Amino acid sequence: MYIMEESKKQSQETADTKPVNKKLLIAVASVLLLVGIITTILYLRVAGSRVYDEDAEISAPEIALAPQKQGILQEIYVREGEIIPNNFVVARVGGELVKAKEQGLVISAARETGKVASPNEPVVTMINPEELRVVARVEENKGLTRIKVGQRVIFMVDAFGSKEYQGVVDEISSSSRESALTFNISSQRPTKEFNVKIRFNVGKYPELKNGMSAKVWIYR
Repeated sequence: MYIMEESKKQSQETADTKPVNKKLLIAVASVLLLVGIITTILYLRVAGSRVYDEDAEISAPEIALAPQKQGILQEIYVREGEIIPNNFVVARVGGELVKAKEQGLVISAARETGKVASPNEPVVTMINPEELRVVARVEENKGLTRIKVGQRVIFMVDAFGSKEYQGVVDEISSSSRESALTFNISSQRPTKEFNVKIRFNVGKYPELKNGMSAKVWIYR
């Protein structure tokens, strides 16, 4: 008799706890659902407030140094990586001295003398390090119209992993990049890309070099 009463008591306690457990599960599920909704909303807001490009590159306009007349390349006086001053003699072609027209960094130089050099073939190529920019390639239908000069930019350089650098939008190309066409899958219409140049503090980030690959986030 005692055993039967004890069994009934335990069954009643179990029945009483079932509604409590069910309510607890519903409450937990509701909280998780709410957190998921809030997280999604925040993500969409952040994603909508920035433009991302993973194929950016650090570069500067190249300065080509070539002779005014065709002749034999007699001497090369500079090497890659050298910073040279304005009016510095970089090469001798025949009797002509080829000079730098401004201070800059040599990024390439002819290696073999004794060959013919012509006005349309530079013997030395240089850049002005102060003109280094991160150049992003943005498709016209992926946020280009939301980008404005002066907007804040965060970028990462492949060579330095997850280290973050800061910059600002300096220039937005007025015409699309040559031979830069992608296709919209849904309509098969060609989509053009535009260069967006990002200025950064060259003195603050001396480790950044011409030609390095980068990823950029442009914030509205």
